[in-house]
Amino acid sequence: MVLVPLVVAIPLVAAAALTAMGQFLGRRVDDLTGIAAAVATTVVSTMLLLRSLDHDLVYWFGGWRPRHGIALGIAFDVEPLSAGIAALAGALMTASFVFAWRYFDEVGTLFHVLMLVFLAAMNGFALSGDLFNMFVFFELMSVCAFALVGYAIEQRAPLQGAINFAVTNTVGALLLLFGIALVYGRTGALNLAQIGRALDGRPPDGLLVVAFALLLTGFLVKAGAVPFHFWLSDAYAAAPIPVCVVLSGVMSDLGLHAVARIYWPSFSGVFAADAGSLRAILVGSGVLTALVGGTMAFFQRDLKRLLAFVTIGHVGIFLAGIGLLTARALAGTTLYVLADGFVKGGLFLAVGILLRRARDGDELRLRGQGGVAPMAGVAFLLGGLGLAGLPPFGTFPGSALIIRSAGDVGYGWLPPLLAAASILTAGTVLRAGARIFLGLGDTDDPSLSHEPPAAEEEPAHVPGRVSPPLLFGPALALMVVGLGLAFTPGLAGRATQWAQRFEDRPAHTAELLRGVAPRPAGTPAFHPGAAPYVYGAISTVGAVGFAFFGLYRRRLPALLRRVPGRLTAGPAAQLKALHSGVVGDYVAWLTFGAAALGGLLALTVR
Repeated sequence: MVLVPLVVAIPLVAAAALTAMGQFLGRRVDDLTGIAAAVATTVVSTMLLLRSLDHDLVYWFGGWRPRHGIALGIAFDVEPLSAGIAALAGALMTASFVFAWRYFDEVGTLFHVLMLVFLAAMNGFALSGDLFNMFVFFELMSVCAFALVGYAIEQRAPLQGAINFAVTNTVGALLLLFGIALVYGRTGALNLAQIGRALDGRPPDGLLVVAFALLLTGFLVKAGAVPFHFWLSDAYAAAPIPVCVVLSGVMSDLGLHAVARIYWPSFSGVFAADAGSLRAILVGSGVLTALVGGTMAFFQRDLKRLLAFVTIGHVGIFLAGIGLLTARALAGTTLYVLADGFVKGGLFLAVGILLRRARDGDELRLRGQGGVAPMAGVAFLLGGLGLAGLPPFGTFPGSALIIRSAGDVGYGWLPPLLAAASILTAGTVLRAGARIFLGLGDTDDPSLSHEPPAAEEEPAHVPGRVSPPLLFGPALALMVVGLGLAFTPGLAGRATQWAQRFEDRPAHTAELLRGVAPRPAGTPAFHPGAAPYVYGAISTVGAVGFAFFGLYRRRLPALLRRVPGRLTAGPAAQLKALHSGVVGDYVAWLTFGAAALGGLLALTVR
């Protein structure tokens, strides 16, 4: 139990030490301290993951334990979902620090301090069992992210991306705070389990619907779900590569983690009769996000912006998985998030290798120049196949659980749409890799976005003494872990077991507030059957075919190009025009999305 607060304390103490003594220490000490703190956090998080498989680890700060079933203090509630997210954050931060060895020599310890506080905030957010405490870590995480995105303040793109990020996420945080106030006013509680107990047996009146809509909107803004996603591509395209690894790999997923974290302990009872309506809203939002993200990725030539839209597309897949509101789907989404986070982190590091070796991040300008970084080409190939869900690697166990769960609740139409989204994102990554490293495709493509500046957001003078293991090792290590995670024995069954325990609200409340240990349950066996393999094969083959379509579609016969081109040109232009980079437009869409989400909940919840 004593290990629980260490996942926040270790990076915070390391950041404080660097702040106090960094100016007296050498630059290598900064790098080594950051790596050591991230590794230690990863190890502790992994230990917590293993120890929480059969029961939650609940740590009450200051010893303020519940009295007579009433929560008095603030708790960290550690179960495999939160511990897995913390371990993922630590691993990605470790890879970022290794890749960033002497990356920002001119700024001293500031980069390392911000990254370590960012890690502590993400872990605190993931583990918190208190709604207001989640908001506190939400804000701390956001402030660090704003500063890291706008790190190169002397350049326009990072500053604009940071401002868009800050404004939209601040609006989302305000909505979240209003939702917390309404919940507290109705229940007198902030502990998630205590909220669920206070709401038990109550009808979902208007105040609760509004509160839940505000909470949901605030977390979906952080996740980057449509129509709250506009800030994400601007921010990720402008942030330095070591920051992008953590933003894409774990921060976006934390918003979805929070949706699951608040729904089952707090709101699953009060909305039990309306689970079908809520399922339709969440799954519909997830499908829309997945398709919009995949489509917009296809139109990008800047590699970082391309991967930003890939991130949005996969946020949609995860939201649809959580939105199914079943234990099996939650387990599958968790496994999907973990494997996908490693793969996306490896892809961003591969782009970072190109930026260091070729000094460019534009797909068309880099055509045929990938020979300067062949290991980055390996990462692109593995990453594209991993995003496609190639059986039985990487995301396949998670995808299989989601596919089976969709059939269980009568959503048999969902897997084909999610496969289409995977084809869009994975095919676009494979297209970029084939053009850059194999020299395939045309030298120009007018359907892609405007020519981006030549890597202006990266350091102007990257140290040349970085050894190849430090440059290539992190990307390949993340790919190996992400693709190999699927081979953990009994992974799908164990994930389903803890998801069932997590969704058992009465048992979870009794464990958290009264210390009643959950009843031991056997690990359910999971056999994916034929359907997940079929969908995995279709998405993989489809991704390869879509990559070749992206490379050579201008060479198709005129008849095959003309009619589809006329049908898609208008919608594509309008979709690209919506991503204007104007923060006022983004806030307007956020307002519309919040109103639409609240309206749908008000109309469907009885």
